[in-house]
Amino acid sequence: MSSSVPQTEKRSRFTLPSFGAQVLIGLVLGVVLGLVARSMGADGVDAATGEVDPNWLTETLSTIGGTFVTLLRAVVPPLVFLAIVASIANLRDVTGAARLAWKTLTWFAVTALIAVSIGIVLGLVLQPGDHTSVTPDAASAPSSTGSWVDFLTGLVPANVLGLQGAAGDDGTVSMSFNVLQLLVVAIATGIAALKVGEAADPFLTFVRSALAIVQKVLWWIILLAPVATVGLLGNAVASYGWDALGSLGTFTVAVCAGLALVLLGVYPVLLRLNGLSVKQFFSGAWPAISLAFVSRSSVGTMPVTESVTERNLGVPRAYASFAVPLGATTKMDGCASIYPAISAIFVAQFFGLDLSVTDYLLIAFVSVIGSAATAGVTGATVMLTLTLSTLGLPLEGVGLLLAIDPILDMGRTAVNVAGQALVPTIVAKREGILDTAVYDAPRGRTAWREDLEPKPEKSATPELESAAAA
Repeated sequence: MSSSVPQTEKRSRFTLPSFGAQVLIGLVLGVVLGLVARSMGADGVDAATGEVDPNWLTETLSTIGGTFVTLLRAVVPPLVFLAIVASIANLRDVTGAARLAWKTLTWFAVTALIAVSIGIVLGLVLQPGDHTSVTPDAASAPSSTGSWVDFLTGLVPANVLGLQGAAGDDGTVSMSFNVLQLLVVAIATGIAALKVGEAADPFLTFVRSALAIVQKVLWWIILLAPVATVGLLGNAVASYGWDALGSLGTFTVAVCAGLALVLLGVYPVLLRLNGLSVKQFFSGAWPAISLAFVSRSSVGTMPVTESVTERNLGVPRAYASFAVPLGATTKMDGCASIYPAISAIFVAQFFGLDLSVTDYLLIAFVSVIGSAATAGVTGATVMLTLTLSTLGLPLEGVGLLLAIDPILDMGRTAVNVAGQALVPTIVAKREGILDTAVYDAPRGRTAWREDLEPKPEKSATPELESAAAA
């Protein structure tokens, strides 16, 4: 009698590529679809407005990318408020919190000063304004501008949520938010909670719970990033093509060179000077850097930046939860240092205006002090107009650069986020609170969600700890 031995059936389980691979696939697909959409041409011209009607593929790519940015904008207000309040409250668990805060701000300023110096040197050496084929017809004043008066008055909250309303020509009312005002309200609330003491514990418990919920919602949005990459990059290629890059070739080279020098030159030197491995830093921070490149949003990337700073780079949670949100709204080496410096020099050269030594010092001052003016989701137009208005340069020069801004903004945001992870790591190392075992640990390949999804914040009460465990 023969007996049959059951065979274990091996089933191959389909697994998605890593998040980084998905983003790369999205980049390639976006470029390909963008080129296809551009070759299809426009569907026609609107007889009433004279505007070009995009073809169906361009419209689809624009809708996909625009929807992703809109979703990010929707979660930014509660995310900024809750993250800043919780981070300030967490400082009471950190020894020497005031010293850490000042050292963090000092390193923000130091790295910004280095970045803007590189931007000025590249602008003087490459002279992008003298080597361009763009015509003066492309010059136009931007729809939104920045000035020191606007910047200072913008710090005063109009309401507790920093909301602003604007009436359209068709009678509709659109709502927007002012991140600067929201930042001021959040800082004041966080400090007040510290001063109140135990009476504020129920409020802080609510804030931590609400923050965990908002981060979960944001996480679902982040998972759409590879698809959004197709839309964002595809629409940029379809709308602008390579013609704009060609006409602003020297300017593009100058900006990209500045970003590369800071990311691959300055940051590694600072790491080595503080006894930290360059490879370990970039391998640990890469998930946040790659997401920033896709989303073009430092604030939208903030939970991932905080997660890798703590879990991959070994920065204590209480300190990381303060430094990263603060950096996400104020530290912009790409958008607020390199880009405005080169752009201001470009505009001056294009219009035949000479800049003095004082003007270059003003560029450095604006970049170091006015970084908070770039607080938002995407773009650096406000910071650029703030720089131009400070120097007395024509704001119409902004219109010359708008065509390639979405493409350059990807690199700028990646540098921003890299710096936002770098500074807490360096400060923690210098203060002796960095977990070097975590920093130097091998980077195993694990699933994106399992490895980086934000974990619940440690609560001040046993009840919340039990809830988080459940």
